[in-house]
Amino acid sequence: MPSFDIVSQVNAQEVRNAVDQANKEIQNRFDFKGSDARIEQAELALTVFADDEFKLGQVLDVLRARLSKRNVDVRCLELGGIEKISGDKAKRVVTVKTGVPQDKAKLIQKLLKDAKLKVAASIQGDAVRVSGAKKDELQAAIQLVRRNVTDLPLQTINFRD
Repeated sequence: MPSFDIVSQVNAQEVRNAVDQANKEIQNRFDFKGSDARIEQAELALTVFADDEFKLGQVLDVLRARLSKRNVDVRCLELGGIEKISGDKAKRVVTVKTGVPQDKAKLIQKLLKDAKLKVAASIQGDAVRVSGAKKDELQAAIQLVRRNVTDLPLQTINFRD
């Protein structure tokens, strides 16, 4: 029976490369001269440091630009709250989300069921497996999910015949 998986993944190496490029750009930019603006990375948790909230926003813009140039979808970034450090300095934790959350997986499952397509969707951890009798039904399911779920970067993998 043909099937495929709906997942939300990011390439960790591309994220690391984008962070490195963003740090290099921040060091070389004139408006960041003499400031303590930087991005630190621990796996898929990024910490953005800057002298004030305005520069924090600029550093995030540089990071988003570098991620998008490396084909990493910026919708996978989850911004934490702005924390004040000593004086005017600020930091913000940015989490790179991977996997389909349980509530989104249930929404995708319900969406496919309500569309009256002849496919079955099952939640498999942080992925949604969709199986059906015909390839055409599966391709229609892919199009339906891509059209309706726009707030999360989704990929389809493991397409099996």
